[in-house]
Amino acid sequence: MHTMKTRQRLSTKFFSFGLGLLILALLSIGLTMWVTRQLDGGAAAVNEAGRLRMQTWRLASLVQAQAHSQEIAQRVAEFDHSLVLLEQGDQNRPLFVPWNKVTLASFERLQKSWKVLRVHWTTSQAVDRVEVANDAEAFVVHVDELVGAIEITLSRLTAALNLFQFVMMALAVGAAVVMLYIGYLFVFLPLRRLQGGLRQVEEGDFSTRVVTDSSDEFGELSAGFNHMTSTLQELYQGLERKVDEKTRDLEAERVRLAALYEVSHFLTQVHTLEDLAQGFAQKVQRISKSDAVAVRWSDQASQRYLMLASENLPQEIVSREQCVEPGSCACGQPPESARTRVIPIVADSETSLGMCVRAGFGALVSVPIRYQNRVLGEVDLFYRLPTTLTTQDRDLYDALAGHLAHAVENLRTDALLRETAVSEERTMLARELHDSIAQALAFLRIQVKLLRQALQAAQADRVGQILDEIDVGLKESTSDVRELLLHFRTRTNVDDIEQALLTTLQKFEHQSGVKTQLEMHGHGVALPSDVQLQVLHVLQEALSNVRKHAQADRVQLLVQRGPQWVFTVRDNGKGFDAQSSREEDTRVGLHIMQERAQRIGAQVTIESVPGTGTEVRIALNV
Repeated sequence: MHTMKTRQRLSTKFFSFGLGLLILALLSIGLTMWVTRQLDGGAAAVNEAGRLRMQTWRLASLVQAQAHSQEIAQRVAEFDHSLVLLEQGDQNRPLFVPWNKVTLASFERLQKSWKVLRVHWTTSQAVDRVEVANDAEAFVVHVDELVGAIEITLSRLTAALNLFQFVMMALAVGAAVVMLYIGYLFVFLPLRRLQGGLRQVEEGDFSTRVVTDSSDEFGELSAGFNHMTSTLQELYQGLERKVDEKTRDLEAERVRLAALYEVSHFLTQVHTLEDLAQGFAQKVQRISKSDAVAVRWSDQASQRYLMLASENLPQEIVSREQCVEPGSCACGQPPESARTRVIPIVADSETSLGMCVRAGFGALVSVPIRYQNRVLGEVDLFYRLPTTLTTQDRDLYDALAGHLAHAVENLRTDALLRETAVSEERTMLARELHDSIAQALAFLRIQVKLLRQALQAAQADRVGQILDEIDVGLKESTSDVRELLLHFRTRTNVDDIEQALLTTLQKFEHQSGVKTQLEMHGHGVALPSDVQLQVLHVLQEALSNVRKHAQADRVQLLVQRGPQWVFTVRDNGKGFDAQSSREEDTRVGLHIMQERAQRIGAQVTIESVPGTGTEVRIALNV
């Protein structure tokens, strides 16, 4: 089997054909050389036979001239040598007679004639010139017969050589044609098929196959090509399947992300719990393609599930299930076992599902709402037909429920922050009223009591003095109320506090008549709005102290911006003893500034010398 296959290989075919051509070429070359040698030897034999004529006439001349016998014997010996050369050939050069019947017969007659003539010319004493000439003439005729026979044989060999050369030329042309055909049949045609297959593969047609019925190298190459295209086709089809699967996965992921983004965006735009729950129910119904949705929230003890919102849920179920105990129905899973799952709804199920059966629902998907490992509620998705829950659906519903939990917690946190802010503002208002209006009212109460005593005692001078003090107290109370209103109406710019400072100084200058100046230096990060507000309140308190106690006609506010902000209020008033003021800071409101500064992590320092003015410095790090 292996030998047969080897014979059919392309290399074996070309080797066999080439070997045949080589053998034929060698045979033709050998035959041509043999014929050429025959022609060369025959030509030399013709020349040697032609010399016999000359030798015959030369010997005849010597016999006629009765030359010395030794000379005649020498010529006879030369003649004998020529005959021997013609008969045996020359080993040193191509000289031989192309023997055949004609040449053999002519040579035998020549030899017989020479034997007779040789005896006659070497032994005869009497010489007849005419007879010698006639004998020579007769002998030359035999020589001519031999030469003619050799020439005829040579002409035949020449004709045969010419014919053979023509045949060889025809064979060469035929071999070339056969070689081209074999090359086309065994090389170019399979190669063209392979090239055609490659072009189809380049165009993306992996189903192409190269048809071949040979078992040579091109057959093996075609089989390998077919195996390659088959493998590529399988890989391409597998790749297409994977690309389609990945495309479907990416599309599902895109839809999931779009749904998450839509719900997240919606949750950030709503500020009430009712709108939040109702809008969430509408969007979840559209995303999940459910027939109805219910959003339930649990109480603090997780003993009840209250319905916050519903979408397309029958009114009977909405009315009957406003409050559900955990475990009493398919809706409202116990917190310890809550998980996202599908609950089938069948007609012969427990009576707790009776309303769902009457409403025509066939399945329920329950999604717990978790926040920091605590179950806050659940989202119920109702379907009229049985449904399944994939891993992607489960992750999506859990993520949506998580976003809802965060949004509700943010609403609760915002409410707590607003409540805290209101409480802080009330505390601040109470402190301001206590430190200003309440003290003034207490002072006025004392003055009214003194006024009543003075009236009873009919002390007119004392009554006038007390009325003047009451008038001053009322003016101070009115001024304090205005300052409080100024504090509460102050608004800051998140990007720059300079405008708020200018407004504060302008109002102070308008109320007190004291000239003011603002200087800003350096660059720094803008203060947060709440910090700005507290800084303004501290500055306003410092300006209020200037108005009440400093008796100044000029106030300068210096602001140094940078990693540390420094606000300096400097007046040219009468000043005071800073050490003694610390013992009486309730009178000048210094404790109020300290408290406000502590809220924002700032430090307040006061430097003052009687007669040289006062400097209040507020420093805080951003």
